[in-house]
Amino acid sequence: MSEILLKTEAFVVDLLSTKLDPKYLYHNLRHTQRVVKSTQELLEAHKLADKEKEVLLLASWLHDTGYTMGYEAHESSSCKIAKEFLEKEGYDEESINQVQDCIMATQMIYEPKNLSEEIIRDADASHFAQKSYLETCELLREELLLLGIADYSIKEWMEENIKMLRTQHHYYTDYARANWQERKDKNLRILVKEVKKEKEIAKKEKLKAQYKSESPDRGIQTLFRVTLKNHLTLSEIADTKANILLSVNAIIISVVLSNLIPKLDNPSNAYLIYPTIIFLIFTVTSMVMAVIATRPNVGSGKFSKDDVANKKVNLLFFGNFHKMKLKEYELALQELVKDKDYIYSSLTKDLYFLGLVLHRKYKILRWTYSIFVVGIIATVIAFALAFKHLSQV
Repeated sequence: MSEILLKTEAFVVDLLSTKLDPKYLYHNLRHTQRVVKSTQELLEAHKLADKEKEVLLLASWLHDTGYTMGYEAHESSSCKIAKEFLEKEGYDEESINQVQDCIMATQMIYEPKNLSEEIIRDADASHFAQKSYLETCELLREELLLLGIADYSIKEWMEENIKMLRTQHHYYTDYARANWQERKDKNLRILVKEVKKEKEIAKKEKLKAQYKSESPDRGIQTLFRVTLKNHLTLSEIADTKANILLSVNAIIISVVLSNLIPKLDNPSNAYLIYPTIIFLIFTVTSMVMAVIATRPNVGSGKFSKDDVANKKVNLLFFGNFHKMKLKEYELALQELVKDKDYIYSSLTKDLYFLGLVLHRKYKILRWTYSIFVVGIIATVIAFALAFKHLSQV
């Protein structure tokens, strides 16, 4: 490597490391080093004079130094910095002009006039054909945002890159077309696939939002779901309590019938008659009331079309439709799902009548437990009085 190239490399590394705004996430020292490396790769494939190669490598190192002076017209700023530096190092004027021409050839819209300009343009766009292309172009998107130049969404940015790769860019040198074009095309296919995926996601989100706006509010759905679940749980608890009473009373009666009743035939056990009768009355009463508490109450099982039209029938309760034909019930239910207010009304009625059933169950159960407790106490007192009377006799 010539002395001027070594000095230029040291100058550019120092300049971009200390003077460049950190907002330049893409146009920084790493980008410059990549362009230099790509230029060297292209030079190895082309037969150029040593002086031409040196000019190209100098232009590669210096082509983005103008960003230290701002984003606008950075190519011209780079030419100014290059000229001042190279003149200071005693570089010949003709070669300086060639370096400046190569730097200006890196402008976005520019058609190269010679092989040197083609090489530096291909080197500057070599990232289009690299595996890290997606990460690299994302850095450029963030750079434009930080600098306040443009604010692209991810989808918009991918579409801009697709446009660039398809219509606005092409490689000029034979080597680039032979060795880089295939990877560039692969990156293009990846971008197209990602955009398609983004569109599908956006479409699904749109449908989801539309469905959500048209469907009942989730808060309302949760309210009905939780309340119905609580009602059913309380109903199960009431049925369990009634079954406990039935089981206990059945056991007690079986014990009484097998042990106490046979002794009543004996005249000497006549004092046990009244306590036994009291005990049986309260026990049987509590059993009957426990059965009443759990006894189902089924409706007529039929409704008319007018009931559906006037929203008078609750289609969610089996007692209102168990005698209907399937076709009639299907038609009625189709009317229900068309009307959001009818759905809310039916759910509300379902909750209300479940509440009434629960009130009835728990009210009867309360009386049943009270009768059972009173019966036990009364029976104990009756037996105590009977034994006391027997002892006095």
